[in-house]
Order: sequence, then C-alpha cells, then structure tokens
Amino acid sequence: MSVKSTVQRQYQAKIDRSANSPAKTLAIPSEGWLATLRNALGISGAQLGRMMGRTRATISAAEKSEREGGITLQNLSAMAEAMNCKLVYALVPNDGSVSELLEAQALWKAETLVTKASTHMALEKQALQSEERARQVELLAEEMLRERTSDIWER
Repeated sequence: MSVKSTVQRQYQAKIDRSANSPAKTLAIPSEGWLATLRNALGISGAQLGRMMGRTRATISAAEKSEREGGITLQNLSAMAEAMNCKLVYALVPNDGSVSELLEAQALWKAETLVTKASTHMALEKQALQSEERARQVELLAEEMLRERTSDIWER
C-alpha cells in the first residue's frame, strides 16, 4: 500500500466519522442559527452589535446574509464567539460513506467507458452480451478503486 493511498484512507476515516455524527441530522432553523441563538439567549440585535463593536443594522444584515447563504465563515464564527459559542461545520456525504461515494462514482465512470467502447464494438459487430458487459463494468470499477485514480471524477 502506498503512502498516498494510506493518507487517502485516513482522510476517508475522518469524513466517515463526521458522516455518522448527530450533527448530520441537524436542520438549519428557518431564521438561521445566528438569529435563533441570539433569540434563545434573549440578546437583542442592538446588544449583540454593542458586544461586537458593530451596529444593530450590521447584525441584522449578517443574519439576513446567513439565511440567504452568503455569510462568511469568519463573520459567522465571530458572531458565535460573541455569544460564547463556537462555529462547527462539516462536509459529509448525503448518503453513506466516502467508500460508497467512491464506489458509485467508479461504477458510473466504468459504465460510461464501457458504453463508449461497446458502441464502437457494435459498429464492428463485436458487441458484448449484457452479462459480459456488466462484468466488464464491475472489473473496471474495481480496478479504478484499487488504483485510487482521480480519473473517476473526469466527465
């Protein structure tokens, strides 16, 4: 096993641990986390602004920006700290683990390549039977995963 594949597997394990975290099931409140936390603590926008050396309008704009998905992590973190909290974020697979994502992508890529090759073979009256075609897709996907090639992400 190469150093590169060992490192990649260690990264996979980190992501997989996050994917199994209870945080994955958290839904963003409709008001956003900043306004929800601020209201839960009973802090007004003006008070938070004073705590941060900013205006109430700046706090309101930041909360709006969070709801619209445009707030920076730096600003979100600073506001969380002002309310004695910390920002925690993660990127986790929608379904399953990193290995499952890789397997699905390798299968998709293998299917694409075998379909392309099959088209050319059919023109020469050498088309593969469906069972053999499926076997070739499976073998190619396994090879891609074994070699840990980033080519599986090329469209």
